[in-house]
Amino acid sequence: MKKIEIKAEQFFELLRLKDTSMWAIFSQMIDGEEKEMIFLDNEDKVLFNYILPGDKEKLEEDRIQFSKEFAEKQAHLN
Repeated sequence: MKKIEIKAEQFFELLRLKDTSMWAIFSQMIDGEEKEMIFLDNEDKVLFNYILPGDKEKLEEDRIQFSKEFAEKQAHLN
């Protein structure tokens, strides 16, 4: 499995500037092979990992699950 290290702050800033979602970027990266995406802070410490699936159907399942969990966490903060 290929590992890809991503500086989280720069990645999310780029998404904001390009006005696109991380899911759109992830979709473009799908090539049939799973990839481990390792998000790092500015000191190269691991913030979180995500296994990019090999197909767009699984990516859509992940997106739906992420959205659900994110909404639940937001609801608990309010």
